Amino acid sequence: MKSLKALGFASLAAVAVQALAPAAPALAQDAYVVGISAAMTGRGSAGYAPVAEAIKIYFADLNKQGGVNGHPVKILIRDNQAQASKGASDAKRFVNQDGVHLMMNASLSSTYAPMVAVSKKSKTPLLFAGVCPREVYPPANDLQACATAYAAGYDARFAMDFIKAKDGSKAKIGLVSMAIPISRAEVDKAAELANSMGMKAVANESAPPPTPDYSPFATKIIQAGANWAYSWAPWVTQIKTFQALRKLGWKGTFITYAHNNAEEELKRVKDEGLLVYGANAMFQDNLPVHAEIKAAYDKAGSKFPLTYFGEGWAHALALEGLLKNVAWPPTRAKVAAALDNVDVDLKGLRGGNLTWTSSNHFRTRHHYRVYRWDNAKQGIIQLQDWSSYDIK
Repeated sequence: MKSLKALGFASLAAVAVQALAPAAPALAQDAYVVGISAAMTGRGSAGYAPVAEAIKIYFADLNKQGGVNGHPVKILIRDNQAQASKGASDAKRFVNQDGVHLMMNASLSSTYAPMVAVSKKSKTPLLFAGVCPREVYPPANDLQACATAYAAGYDARFAMDFIKAKDGSKAKIGLVSMAIPISRAEVDKAAELANSMGMKAVANESAPPPTPDYSPFATKIIQAGANWAYSWAPWVTQIKTFQALRKLGWKGTFITYAHNNAEEELKRVKDEGLLVYGANAMFQDNLPVHAEIKAAYDKAGSKFPLTYFGEGWAHALALEGLLKNVAWPPTRAKVAAALDNVDVDLKGLRGGNLTWTSSNHFRTRHHYRVYRWDNAKQGIIQLQDWSSYDIK
């Protein structure tokens, strides 16, 4: 078991409409009301729209079984298109018209600040379903929490620990980020950790978001003599850098973060040197919870692959666990107080329970698993089972 002081960083379908809604006052009287502002379309939608959709599907089924504490949960979803202005208008409408008890953000970090401002002014709790901002790391923020699989700081730590265990001081690591603050900060942290651990960060490249050709960045990594490469960025940067490296003849090992689409991408690329790590169990693990998700997914239908739904299902379980601790009738203040006492069984989707306390609305322990493609088995395998880090 490892302990690491939390690191903070400056702030990563059809258009979903406000769902199933009578007027806001009626919603407030007969249901727990949750408003999700998500990137349902536009930049980042492949990573975030499935999260919102999975939550909607989960609670549609749960409501048929009696909801939470005998009351339905109304999920209102609005498309912010990863735009800050739309995130702001979504938050204002949720608070002023819809009477929500809790807001969620499933979008890029550009939408965080305006939603946080509305949350603070209205004292409405805000749950993040994207990369967690520094404010949710311990010590706890009274109104903010995060259930996402991402863990900036810890993600870089795990990747460097993994490379160190595999190759020690022989590891020469090329790094690549997307030229956005949170990605660059995490990759810079990886470079710092690598050098402090006796390895060598030999290149640190940052690709602009609209990059048509990743070969210049790949070339610099190769010329620096890297035998490993690491990226923590939106999937497009990760996979296109890897493919550019391979096209140029690089034979090293590439480890990168497992976004929602990683499982399908491993099947597509079929390269044993592409390793992905993350906090969610892949569907290839064939857990009972995966069968549960598939049954709900098949009934509801979706344009996204089934394997994109693990992250959203974990958020739905966390949200149900939170609302169970909110006595009827719900208020925003009751939901905020309930953030201090959450312990949710995620049914194997992650390496342990999601636990929030009065001093920690992030999680008390974070877990990682590593996967890769196996040519002999013609399938994905677990390269390393859960590794755990205490969050303090």
